[in-house]
Amino acid sequence: MEFFDTVTVSRAITAMTLIFHIIFATLGVGVPLYISIAEFIGIRKKDKHYELLAKRWARGFVITVAIGVVTGTAIALQLSLVWPNFMQMAGNVIALPLFMEVFAFFFEAIFLGIYLYTWDRFKNKYTHWLLTLPVVLGAGISAVFITTVNSFMNSPDGFTMENGEFVAVNPIEAMLNPSAPVRIFHVLGGSYVTVAAILATIAAIALLRKKGAAAYHKKALKITVVSMFIFSILTAVGGDLSAKYLANHQPEKLAAAEWHFETEESADLVLFGWLNEDNEVVGEIRLPGFLSFLAHGNFTAEVIGLEETPEGERPPLIVHYFFDLMVSIGMFLTGISFLYLVVSKIKRWDVHNKFMLWLLVLTGPLAMLAIEFGWLYAELGRQPWIVRGYMTVDEAATSSPYIVHMFFLFLALYIVLGTLFVITLRKLFKDNPVEVELEKHYPELNKGDES
Repeated sequence: MEFFDTVTVSRAITAMTLIFHIIFATLGVGVPLYISIAEFIGIRKKDKHYELLAKRWARGFVITVAIGVVTGTAIALQLSLVWPNFMQMAGNVIALPLFMEVFAFFFEAIFLGIYLYTWDRFKNKYTHWLLTLPVVLGAGISAVFITTVNSFMNSPDGFTMENGEFVAVNPIEAMLNPSAPVRIFHVLGGSYVTVAAILATIAAIALLRKKGAAAYHKKALKITVVSMFIFSILTAVGGDLSAKYLANHQPEKLAAAEWHFETEESADLVLFGWLNEDNEVVGEIRLPGFLSFLAHGNFTAEVIGLEETPEGERPPLIVHYFFDLMVSIGMFLTGISFLYLVVSKIKRWDVHNKFMLWLLVLTGPLAMLAIEFGWLYAELGRQPWIVRGYMTVDEAATSSPYIVHMFFLFLALYIVLGTLFVITLRKLFKDNPVEVELEKHYPELNKGDES
């Protein structure tokens, strides 16, 4: 296979787009929840620090929405331009959730606009806070609909196959395919924990720099780290449910992730390691019986090995590393957030010491990497299928010789968007730091808050 064959380039375009888009999609789902939480606490406690948190997070959120719209549109274009055969076969099945995802976004955008331009316009502050709820709902539902499309590609349902075409399509049944519930739960939980970690990282960096507004940043840290702990637990539950789903419905995907080649009972959970020339696992950490427990909730249960999947239908074994890294980071986030909560309850210990703050600085970048590793595992783990059992990626890709030009066009687009995103956020926050905003609008809060 040549490096620049159309299938390889089509894969590269989609991989590049998804890796870039998932950053803004995750922020788009998670940030509204924390805006809502901060404003609610601010109103309830009559604390202007929380009100300012909501305002500043909302400003940054608008930028991520703008970039997310462009990258989301790019994905929609690519479905037709890069994967025309897939759209020809499955377009009538996935059309409804794609349309509903757009509708959910417009629903979110309308209320976001109203929310942003009605600060201090209502006598009852809870009225303004209520506007956050449709934004949170719209962002979440948008993720739900797009996840059902991806779930359909893993567990296609809601149609009859005749002469190579999907007929008698039931779009609702297709959306509610077998893998949708666990994937939706895992995607939403992962988004909320990741955004909590990113916001915690920002607050921790600010406290380490000691430029002032310490009380403001400590409150931001408390909200986000508590949320990180809660959602990391829920995400772990979602991951456990996903593993049990895979064991029963996509055993080859779980087997590839765990380098589990032979069907056996009391299967070991394999962590890291590498494969030698004879395809034997070496240098790994083994947890006896834990793969059986992960797959079936029983340490002695039988787990199907990769040997039972035809060789041409096996996922690439590199997914093992993506799976391990995703899980390891998730455990790290749970551990650090739990440590923060424990230390915060011990009066003689300073929960904002440098060691703790540096650990929290790591959580944001690592959480976003976990999202990337998770999606790489999800997508590569389905290979060679684009629609599992019905169409391979090779069959779905375009045969246009101009696909290479398209790759560089999209690459240029993402470089421009990424650059604009960084410059805009720097202008938005560096030129208007929280210390200045507190002094300007809430001078009574800034007194004695320079530590």
